[in-house]
Amino acid sequence: MALDGAIASACGMEGIRVDPAMVEEASEQAVAAFAPDVVHHMIETLCGGEPTTVARVVRRVEAMTGQLDAFQIRPEIEDLLKRLKGRGLVLCAVEPRWERLERAGIAELFARDHDVPPVECILVGDRIDTDIAPAKAAGMATIQFRSGRWRRQRPRSAAETPDAVVTDVAELEAAIAALVA
Repeated sequence: MALDGAIASACGMEGIRVDPAMVEEASEQAVAAFAPDVVHHMIETLCGGEPTTVARVVRRVEAMTGQLDAFQIRPEIEDLLKRLKGRGLVLCAVEPRWERLERAGIAELFARDHDVPPVECILVGDRIDTDIAPAKAAGMATIQFRSGRWRRQRPRSAAETPDAVVTDVAELEAAIAALVA
């Protein structure tokens, strides 16, 4: 929400009037397009693709959100992680940013060094393009947690289709149990 507000504000500073519905539509278009840089795609859409304006808005958004940490965990996730670890599962973070895990108070639940074969892994992610598809290509089981900006992203092929789709923590726990069994 803070990021979307910064985009709207930066556009406004350039004389481009945008409302929340326009920002949401730009987000939906970026997600549907599987844009590698969703924020840049949104800004291009809202600015009509004009390169100089896009560049200025991008700089303004970066200045406004430079210290913003968008990493958030749901309150129930910590308890689920503890239960999974208690069952003997090794928890790993893909491309871990330990400072984020530490700020969230869950870093101690994750293994820093691991040598788990991909076929023994389950990846949980919200994005089809950057989470699910690469994990499936590596041979991992996958669970799409539909939430946030990517809640409506759908696979384009069988290679991107997750093994399970969940929308809350209870469903996530059940999906993990089914895949581990």
